[in-house]
Amino acid sequence: MSVNFEEKIKKYRTAPFDARFPNTNQTRNCYQNYLDYHRCNKVLSAKNQKTTPCEWYRRVYKSICPMAWVQKWDEQLQSGTFAGRI
Repeated sequence: MSVNFEEKIKKYRTAPFDARFPNTNQTRNCYQNYLDYHRCNKVLSAKNQKTTPCEWYRRVYKSICPMAWVQKWDEQLQSGTFAGRI
């Protein structure tokens, strides 16, 4: 893993601008980063690789998403009723 990526994670404070979501409403950004985190974990775990790169997505959704949403989505993932495709 590159040192540059590890440095970015260490210096992370809040979500940077994402050109995919230019508007002030960050709901889609929140949801997409939540999905990206779980997809990343799924893929890297299946390949028996470290999931450290996935931390970026987790930090972004943790800083953007309301915690009530995240808790609800986590519960839905555990029960198998989550609507997103991971």
